[in-house]
Amino acid sequence: MTRQRGFTLVELIIVMVLVGVIAGILVLRVRPAMQSYLAIRQRANLTSQADAALRRIITEVHAAVPNSLRYMADTQNQCIEFVPTKDGGRFRMAPDYSDPANPAGYALDRDNPTNKFDTLTAVDPSVVRGDFVFIGNANGSDVYDGANRWPINTVAAGNADPVARGRNTITVDPTVTAPPGYEGGRFVVIPAAERAVTYTCTKPGTDANGTGTGVIYRVTGYTPSVAQPANCPTGPAVLVAKVSDCNILYRESQGVTQQSGYMQLRLGLAEGGETARLTMGAHVENTP
Repeated sequence: MTRQRGFTLVELIIVMVLVGVIAGILVLRVRPAMQSYLAIRQRANLTSQADAALRRIITEVHAAVPNSLRYMADTQNQCIEFVPTKDGGRFRMAPDYSDPANPAGYALDRDNPTNKFDTLTAVDPSVVRGDFVFIGNANGSDVYDGANRWPINTVAAGNADPVARGRNTITVDPTVTAPPGYEGGRFVVIPAAERAVTYTCTKPGTDANGTGTGVIYRVTGYTPSVAQPANCPTGPAVLVAKVSDCNILYRESQGVTQQSGYMQLRLGLAEGGETARLTMGAHVENTP
């Protein structure tokens, strides 16, 4: 009979010990690299979220009704409120007198109330019945007064007569006049579903695990008022969570001229001890 040979117990133990030592060395060398990769990925994710949130706010502020941005703060919250727009353009300020015998077009001025006026720029198809026309806002709070915006009844194609040159004709109810002293000739359209928007940053900080405890909410669907609320509102729509730090700075006359304000936003996000902080600034057009 042939004698079968195999590993002895001592040989198996030696192999196991050697494998354990090699594995330990590999772990010591690979683990920091893996931890660094995971940390970088986590910070990149937080940075991406913060960047998207700040750009969303700034984009909406740039498209808001001029001079409508308002800053508020209470003990635990900071917020900014503004009136969004969905479209805008120029309106006819006087009839077209190319043919003096037959003045053309529906004009809007400060002396003659009217429920119909021509636009000299095309109106976006998204503008529908129930949206609001607004003109001016030189005083800042005018747009928050419901009496200064006019609900749209119809948006029709302009007069086909080439003399008229109107792109669209907007009918409103009740009658409208241009604000006294306003000569800009511009109008904006405020969406019926979002008559005002507030971004609220509430309870920033970190918990014991190094994760942000704050939240930024996007609040809309409410009826704005001339008087600012005493407390910043919150709602179900979350723009970004895990907020460890946020700060809003707004100065109406920070720009080159009095018609340009300046807004600066600082946002920090934290998760599991990793943090990302971004700061963005933007000039805010305040010329109606």
